[in-house]
Amino acid sequence: MHSPMHSGEPINGLSVDVEDWFQVGAFEQVIDRDSWSTLADRIERNCDAILRLFADAGVKGTFFTLGWVAERHPALMRRIVAEGHEIASHGWDHERVFRLGAKGFADDLARARAAIEDAAGAAVTGYRAPSFSIDARTPWAFEVLAEQGYAYSSSVAPIAHDHYGWREAPRFAFRPLPGSDLIEIPVTTAMFAGRRFGAGGGGFFRVLPYGFSRWAIRQVNQRDRRPAVFYFHPWEIDPEQPRVADAPMRSRLRHYTNLGVMAGKLRQLIGEFRWGRMDELAVREAARGAALAA
Repeated sequence: MHSPMHSGEPINGLSVDVEDWFQVGAFEQVIDRDSWSTLADRIERNCDAILRLFADAGVKGTFFTLGWVAERHPALMRRIVAEGHEIASHGWDHERVFRLGAKGFADDLARARAAIEDAAGAAVTGYRAPSFSIDARTPWAFEVLAEQGYAYSSSVAPIAHDHYGWREAPRFAFRPLPGSDLIEIPVTTAMFAGRRFGAGGGGFFRVLPYGFSRWAIRQVNQRDRRPAVFYFHPWEIDPEQPRVADAPMRSRLRHYTNLGVMAGKLRQLIGEFRWGRMDELAVREAARGAALAA
């Protein structure tokens, strides 16, 4: 459990993007969606390990889950909820929002939510876009989320990156639509020499030295006085996962580097800062009121 040194610091958002090793954006050009059901399913074992890690540390988090996964693992979905974590949507099958269009996005949201709620037996009020794919190309996405009654989204990476990013977006929680209660909570960035750096987890956390993430989250908590938003994937703690030999070299490097040390780094991070569910973070951020205007 947390030590007294945490008192007074913001409660950060802890999140897991529940997708399997063959569903990641880095491999979408070499693994066809039609083949997914024939590949080795490792979600259950990896999520079991994450749930144990969270239980040992006494923390609760949010599991942004693909509808495709929820439909196949209803017992896991119910266990996540039973252990006090939030279940939320990561879309149906990891298709990026800007490829779907407004109608396709609405259909994707509805299909995923129905599958997740049916499997988990719990309401879904939060959403994270696959590969943080709400950006400058998709101004309509927030309207669709608001129409479907979502309370919050955590779908924006306010950086420039070769894989995703909306560099001009605010760094911290904002209301993207006038007259709507919907809140967007971007993934964490840190500032250094006037530039923004991705510091919210995933590959940044796994590949870079642990000290970088500690410095970045401390900067956000202590200097900015704001909560950080951290995410990772079940496959990132799974060094034994199958290797995708025909993926581009850059994708393979990014995907497989430091899988063996990820669980240990996570334990250290979870022990060093305060953490909670994203829906609870959204409520606290909403209380900031006028300060959240985009």
